[in-house]
Amino acid sequence: MRVLRFGQPLGSIMQTAFVVESVERSMKDFTGRLNIGPWFVTVPFIPAAGRYRGMPTDVRLTLAVTFAGHMMLELIEQHDDAPSVYREVVERRGYGFHHWAISTDDLDRAAETYRLRGYQAAFTDISPRGARIAYIDTTRDLPGMIELIEITDSVEQKYDAIYRASADWDGSAPMRAAT
Repeated sequence: MRVLRFGQPLGSIMQTAFVVESVERSMKDFTGRLNIGPWFVTVPFIPAAGRYRGMPTDVRLTLAVTFAGHMMLELIEQHDDAPSVYREVVERRGYGFHHWAISTDDLDRAAETYRLRGYQAAFTDISPRGARIAYIDTTRDLPGMIELIEITDSVEQKYDAIYRASADWDGSAPMRAAT
């Protein structure tokens, strides 16, 4: 089994994500209460190739990621009322847990595996770090969605840099611009 540079086996859960009312406030809460950081923030993020339930979308988001040990955490704030995988969860049950992300080296094959189990892609796009992603709507059976993240060498290097920043973090500059 291949282990990614940031410590997760390929094909395993590499991220837990939360939809939040305010990324800035949530980063401060997570940092202050859980001593995790630094956070790498992408704002604004407008999906480059986003498709929500088969239709193009230009939802406006702020995204922040960090690691706690080998697990990546993501905070997501939506800035508009556009239909989205984030808005539908907030409307159904409020802010909080949204999805797990699973790494894959073949997004199409992984998405097809879920399709054969009766789950559909609710959102597809290219992440700010250049990874192809697909959110699989598993909410009929699980308490959240599953995001598939296609790991390329370039994407793995970017995630590893975030992991190393968190592993060596001395508490300074808890919020940083994403690279």
